[in-house]
Amino acid sequence: MFGWLWSLIIGGIIGAIAAALTSRDLPAGWIGNIVAGLVGAWLGQSLLGTWGPSLAGMALVPSIIGAVILVVIVSVIFGMRKKG
Repeated sequence: MFGWLWSLIIGGIIGAIAAALTSRDLPAGWIGNIVAGLVGAWLGQSLLGTWGPSLAGMALVPSIIGAVILVVIVSVIFGMRKKG
């Protein structure tokens, strides 16, 4: 029952980690973090597989790498600047 909620929370954390690692803001605040985390998890696991520790069905290391790739791509497309 709470599996989807747990996935959203972990996705948001993964998106926030990716935004912090790249020093870039995502559009839509925490919703953007959740979307980046979930899509980044899918992207990272598709490209790199499901190795390393896992939470809520998401392999953390490939998911964070995928989210970082996604944040960089989105920031280039939308011309977002670095935080600071």
